[in-house]
Amino acid sequence: MQVVLACMFAFPGFAHAAVLNLCWTGGDGYTMTGRMTLSDKAMRKSLVTEDDITAFQITGYHEGTKIGDWNLKQRTETTTWFLRFDPKTLSFPVGGNFGSLVSQGWNANGNVTDCGNPGFGFNSGNYAQDVCINGVYIRESSIDPATPLVATFDPVTPDCRSSAALSKRR
Repeated sequence: MQVVLACMFAFPGFAHAAVLNLCWTGGDGYTMTGRMTLSDKAMRKSLVTEDDITAFQITGYHEGTKIGDWNLKQRTETTTWFLRFDPKTLSFPVGGNFGSLVSQGWNANGNVTDCGNPGFGFNSGNYAQDVCINGVYIRESSIDPATPLVATFDPVTPDCRSSAALSKRR
């Protein structure tokens, strides 16, 4: 018992982490997989923000071929990093004005022009959900901004055909 107590006090910040996966299906053969980690405490919140995320990475594909990636370790002072997540429904609010409570900016701003060079980014706002590569907006990737985007504890594949509940077109 003393050993357990000693460990609890030696590592007071230790908390279990939830690791979630996502898979997004865009237009014209574009897809994106991702993984994020957040504390169990954050999983009990009504709305998770970018400040609650301890690890995050996304990888983009076109027709199954990797086209780029991005993770929090690559973040700079000018990187767009805006995330909203509802842990109760395992969903990302989408379809609102950029910077609102229902938009996403993962290394891509509302104009999808700031994803670095080289770089990959994802954006969900009031115009569309889409990606950019090396600072170039990929119009063909755009889909309806209200298309649901969900996370799962299950593994995902670049073609988004896993058995988990994933991003679906309306």
